[in-house]
This record gives sequence, C-alpha cells and structure tokens, in this order.
Amino acid sequence: MTVATTVRPLHEAWLFRAAEPELSMLENLTAEADWRPATVPGTVYQDLIAQGAIPDPYFGTQEAEVQWVAEKDWCYRCDFEVDGAALATHVDLVLEGLDTFATAYLNGQRVLVSDNMFVPARIEVRGLLKPGTNRLGLYFESAQRRGREREAALGRRNLWNGESSRLHVRKAQYHYGWDWGPVLLTAGPWKPVRLETYEARLHEVDSTVRLTPDLGHARVDVRCELAGAPHAALMLHHQLHSPQGQLVAEVQSPAGTEASLHLDAPELWWPNGQGGQPLYTLVTTLLAGEQVLDTHHRRIGLRTLRLVQEPVAGEKGSSFCFEVNGRELFMGGANWIPDDNLLNRITPERYRLRVQQAAEANMNMLRVWGGGIYEDDAFYAACDELGLLVWQDFLFACGIYPANPAFLRSVEAEASAAVKRLRHHACLALWCGNNEDYAIAESMGLYGKGKDMARFEARAIYEQLLPELCARLDPQRPYWPGSPYSPSATETLDSDNPTVGDRHSWEIWHGAMLPYQRYHTVQARFVSEFGMQSHPSLGLLQQVIPEAEQFPLSRTMAAHNKAGLPLQDGHRRLAVYVADTLNAGPTLADAVYATQFVQAEAMRYAFQDFRHRWLGAGRRAVGGALVWQLNDCWPVTSWAIIDSLGTLKPAWHAIRRALAPMAIAVRQLDGQASCWVSSALAETRCEVRLQGHALAGGSSAVQTAELVAQANGSTGLSFPLNLAAPTVVEASLWVNGECIARDCAWPEPFRFHPLGDCGLRVTRHAGRLTLRTERPAKGIWLAAPGVNFSDNFIDLMPGALCSIELSRGDVPVQVAALDQVPFQA
Repeated sequence: MTVATTVRPLHEAWLFRAAEPELSMLENLTAEADWRPATVPGTVYQDLIAQGAIPDPYFGTQEAEVQWVAEKDWCYRCDFEVDGAALATHVDLVLEGLDTFATAYLNGQRVLVSDNMFVPARIEVRGLLKPGTNRLGLYFESAQRRGREREAALGRRNLWNGESSRLHVRKAQYHYGWDWGPVLLTAGPWKPVRLETYEARLHEVDSTVRLTPDLGHARVDVRCELAGAPHAALMLHHQLHSPQGQLVAEVQSPAGTEASLHLDAPELWWPNGQGGQPLYTLVTTLLAGEQVLDTHHRRIGLRTLRLVQEPVAGEKGSSFCFEVNGRELFMGGANWIPDDNLLNRITPERYRLRVQQAAEANMNMLRVWGGGIYEDDAFYAACDELGLLVWQDFLFACGIYPANPAFLRSVEAEASAAVKRLRHHACLALWCGNNEDYAIAESMGLYGKGKDMARFEARAIYEQLLPELCARLDPQRPYWPGSPYSPSATETLDSDNPTVGDRHSWEIWHGAMLPYQRYHTVQARFVSEFGMQSHPSLGLLQQVIPEAEQFPLSRTMAAHNKAGLPLQDGHRRLAVYVADTLNAGPTLADAVYATQFVQAEAMRYAFQDFRHRWLGAGRRAVGGALVWQLNDCWPVTSWAIIDSLGTLKPAWHAIRRALAPMAIAVRQLDGQASCWVSSALAETRCEVRLQGHALAGGSSAVQTAELVAQANGSTGLSFPLNLAAPTVVEASLWVNGECIARDCAWPEPFRFHPLGDCGLRVTRHAGRLTLRTERPAKGIWLAAPGVNFSDNFIDLMPGALCSIELSRGDVPVQVAALDQVPFQA
C-alpha cells in the first residue's frame, strides 16, 4: 500500500524568548523561564509590539527605542505530537524562510545551520522523530553582530544607504535602513514551517510555454523532478484547464519523462491595457496505479515576451523596450519596495490591493527592487491576474558586494530557489542582477574601461553566476546585469549612458536638483528610476506624529524623512522644490498639500515627456518609465505615490492620466502651444481643441485641429498663442464627439501669480459630486474619511462641469485644500 503525500503546518503553540548570552544555544532552547507566545510565520518585532513589550517603532521617534532588539539573540520553540504510524515513510521538515542566522534543533539534535534569509530548507527527519511529543527549536543569532563580525574579518566595503556590514549578510537589505525606511533588523521564522510525509512526491514542476510565430498554437512542456522512493510503476498525469475551467489538453507519461500539452487557438495573456489576462490551470498528478500520491496546481498565462534592443532611427544607440505577443509596448509603471518592514503583516488582500492600485493607474509594469525580498506568491499571483509585468531584481542594492566562495555558494542557492519558484508566472518579464551596484563601482573608479574584474569582484555574480543560472533554469526570459546598466559601460566609463540600456534619472531631486519641468532633458532608452518626494496623507501623519509635533518642520517630522542619509537633509531638498513652485501656507495641512502638489506636477511632466518619445516603429526612443516608488513600508515622507496607509497621493492621479490608453499633453513654449497625443491603441481619428483661460477671468475662442493619432505611438501638433495676460492653456482630446482626455499648461512658476478665490462650487447628488468654477482652478483635492473619489487633484476651467462619483456610502464630503488656498502668503 503506497502512502499519499500529507502536509502538516507547524504554526501553533510556538514560544519565543531573548537568549541569555552566558548559555549555549541548546541550553537557551531548553530553559524554562521567560517564554512568550509567538506568531509563526512571524518575527520578533511583530510579537513584541503586539504584546506591548516594546513601543510601536512607527509612531513618533520610537524607532530609536527599539534598536536593542537587533542586538540580542532570540529563541523559538514548539512542541508537537507525532503519530507513530507516520514514521513508516519519508518525513521532511520544511523551513521556507529563516531570518537570518539560524540554527535548528529537533529533539535536541542540530539539523540545520542557515545564514541566508532567502534559502528554504528541507530536512529528512524521520530518524529523529518519535511517537508522541517532539520539540523543534530555532536559535536566531543577531544579524547585526554576525554581520559586523564578518565585516571585521573580510573588510569594510563601500555602499549607499544602511550599515556597511549588510553587504556580508544575505538578509533584506532595507532592514538596515534606507533613505525612506527605518532600521528594524528583524529575526524569526518569517515563512511557513511544516512537516511533509510521503512515499514519493513532486519535488519540482517546470512548465515552459511555447507559441508558434502566428500565436495560433501553444505547447506546454512539463518536466518533473521526483523525491522519495519512486519506482517504475509511477505515472505522471498532466491536465490543462481553460480559464473557464474546461479540460482542454491532457497527457500521461511515465515518471521521469517530459510531456507536452498542445492547444490550438490559445487565449493570450496581455499586460494591463492591451487585452485580457486569461490564466490556464496546469494540474500535475503523481500516480501509483490508481492511487494519487501527490498533486500540484499552478496557473499559467500563454504569451511571448522579448526584450527589444534595436537601432533608433536618426539617433545614437539602441532601443530598450518590451515586446509581448509580437507587439512593442511602452512600459509605464513603478518601483516596488516591501510594503512593510514587518513582512508578515502584509496579507494577500493587501498585496492584491496595492497591485490593483497600480493597475488602476494604467500601469503595466512593477520593478521589484533589489534591496527588498523575493515577494510572496500572492504578489506575483495578483500581477498575473491584473496584467502587471514584473522586472525582478536579484537582491543586491547600492553596494560593493563580496564574491568569496562561501558567499557565491549562498547566492547560487538563493537565486536557484527564487528562479524555480517564480519562473512559471506570466507576469515575470526580466531578471536583473542588482540595483545601482555598477553605479557605485563606477563612482569609486572600480568599473569601466581597463578595469579588471578583480577590482569589482561582484561582477562574478552579475556577469557569470546569475546569467548562467538563468540560462539554465529559465532560458526563455531575458537577463539584465544591473539597473542602471549600459552595455557600452566597459568602454565609455558611463553606466548612465542615455542611448543604450536603462538609466536612473535622478538629476531632478538628487544631483543638480534640476527643476521638475526639465524631465525632457534627462531621458533614456528606459528610465527605470526617477521621482519626487512628498509628505504622506494628513490623516496618516495625524496617526503617527504626536499632536504637539504636528507642524511642518518638527523634530518628529524630520525623523520620518530619511532622505539624504546620514544627514537626513531631505526636508531641505523638499523645501527648495516647494519654494520654487508655490507660496505655501504655514500649517501641516498646507505642507502636505504643497509637497503633494509638487510631486504630482513633477510626475505629470515626467510621464508625459517620457511617453512623448515613444514614437513609431523603429523609433522607440524611450521604452518605459518606472517611477520611484509605488508604495511605502512605514509612515514616511518619501517618493511613494501611495502612502503606507494605502492612501493615493495626487501624483497617482497625475500618472493615471498620463498613462491613459489615449492621453494628451500641452506646453506653452515661445508663443505656441505644443501638444502631443500618446496612444496605446490602434490608429484613431480625433480632434484636438485648445482654449485659453485668463487667471483674472475670461476665455478665448476655441481653436480646433483634426488629428490622426498613430497607433501605439506619439503624434504632435502645435497652435499659435497670443497671450497678453497670464493664461491657462487647456487642450482637450475628442473622439466621436466625446472628450476622452484633457491637460492644462499653467503660467509657471505658480508662486509668481497672486491667485485669488476661484469661485468653486460643489453640489452633491446621491453618490455624485458636481464641481464648477468661475475662474481657473488648479489641483482641486477632495477628501473625506472612508470615501473614494472617481477622480481627484483636478484642474477645472470656467464654464466646465466636473462630475465625481463617490464609491462608498453617505459620508459627508469635505473639499480640502482647494486650488489656491495653500498658495496664499
């Protein structure tokens, strides 16, 4: 009689305590005093906060009060019962993730020593288990102490952000603090723990999708690796079910052989805005005769993807853009950081909400940044379902990492586990070696023309280990050595080359602190980072800043802006951009609105200007733009467009408009209104209307022009202007008599203009608001607790009506921070 695979989670009855340094690991794990209930999966900080043992580090300046936690070692243990009958076959202890320097003991026997947060462990333990009560103990050494010991032995290395010892530790690098995040060095069993009992099981299932050039036929090649005691009678049964649940292909083959499933007229998976995201279900069953030993389910999307690097007509260098199902697409999106410092607080529902917020902003790509984690399965599932392509960094960020043999072995195990877990996802678009490691090496003179690999030894990771591993385990998906990275860098000493590869365009905010109106001067073939800071929502600040500190330049506000480490001079840069733009008021509410106004305007310019350069076929001068950043991990003033409470900032609305399937942009330049229409759709006949609205009142006659907006590209036109007074130029895009997009070019900077009462009126009708104004209104912001608005941060011109749908309830709506109020001196 064969035995089916059973899975038993070990998530109950856990305890934890701080270790006593005078005791050994095993003595600490067997001690009887000072144990507290533990949450598994979880970390020490999570339970200490929940139990009131430490203050919430997200409130006020309490981050400083909890740093002692990282200095200690921590113990976890649980007792569990085992039925003697279960010991007659294979039993594995599976530890999906231990953070970070961990030693595991089972019934007093050491079974694992681990030093990599990202490497799962599977240990055969049948010989160590006994009928009745068993004890699993986990001892976590301080990552801070162990990292410093490694650094003392191996040498200090240069980096940007965080403590330098992090470079020697395979732990989420942002835990050491970043220019948007706190220092919280977590420890604990942060991923599931379980026992698996089996005779034979499916250890690995690899499914490769291949489509014919005409996309009319799909083939899914399935390879399985078995574990246990397989024998000749074992069979593999593969079934492919349509997105609607019907069986569309099946095949059975002997264990150890590859099988293929064939499908005509497949439903193709498309990125957001280009089509649907149908997902097929692949079911693989391991059989011994009629008995099911193990079953594996996964959802897959059928699509092709190619990274296109071809000449750009009339320009130097080559393109950098993504082609899906034979169609080149502009990638508009954002960088993703972990959504919390305490990772186990991120539920599948929260992952889904964040990805949905990106999709609703018309984004089609998220870059999982290299200082975080390989995200939970729930994140990639949501991206599959909602059409967000994923640029996946390997987990190296802003540093000169070592490449000694032990480090390379750890990296190989980590990368192999990540690639095998994620390679089946339709959303996964690219593997990338690191974040900004080439840039820091270049800044130190370690990389470039004539520099050998010994001076920047981590090239052995980015240019040998990782590409070879990806070619072996995931050969259909492109690999890119780093971000930013220019293939010509070894010749030109310039990894920021704007004519090839990808680039981080930080001349605005960092560096020269250029005005945000100059995003058109810092373009690249693919702009994988750029951004502008702002405060989070007023509601969030009121929750985490003590009442006495709720003013713009308070000590606590400064503590919640990490930019410019170690000096934390982010507030100074933010003040410059606000002062260059607005006459902002003195209150915290004024400061929130003013910084969010500047961020929104910066993002409007950036996405419009970058998308403007998505020209026709053969002229893909800018292939994508990913804002830094989508989300936050704690309450902070940062570059995020969604704060840690999940509140959308005005910049989110500006990006949503700029990335619409058809969008219009307008600028006032040298007596002309320069307009362009960006389209992700088929060729469209449309009308562009232009009208001027004087700030003091009065509107000009409407000018019109017929335009054929080219398919999947940008099409420009211009209008003459004759302006005698400060005037807002409004451009609107009409298709079949319907206005589908608007944009306004205001006289700038806004601080030069004494804007008065615009005569805004708001009326409400059963779940809908109607706005009208007597004079031009800029950046109308609607806010009400618990209410979502169908549009926000609105420019409204006299004579126009704006109808806003409320998504929930009869909560009274307050109109906050209306147009010019914060501009008054």
